[in-house]
Amino acid sequence: MYQVVRARLRALVCRMRAARKDTGMVTSEYAMGIVAAVAFAVVLYKVVTSGPVAAALTKIVEQALDGRM
Repeated sequence: MYQVVRARLRALVCRMRAARKDTGMVTSEYAMGIVAAVAFAVVLYKVVTSGPVAAALTKIVEQALDGRM
């Protein structure tokens, strides 16, 4: 009985150690993630600051501020 429990516990510990090795991103994955996030932020900034979108957002904010409480 003791040997069966010990073997199962050892197998569980080995699985936990193996799973821990593959967690997270490596440096190259972080770099690619950051590049993708920056590219998305630039595109979003360009869209939001474009003429029609900026005018629409300004109108929405003005309507919200002019609303009755």
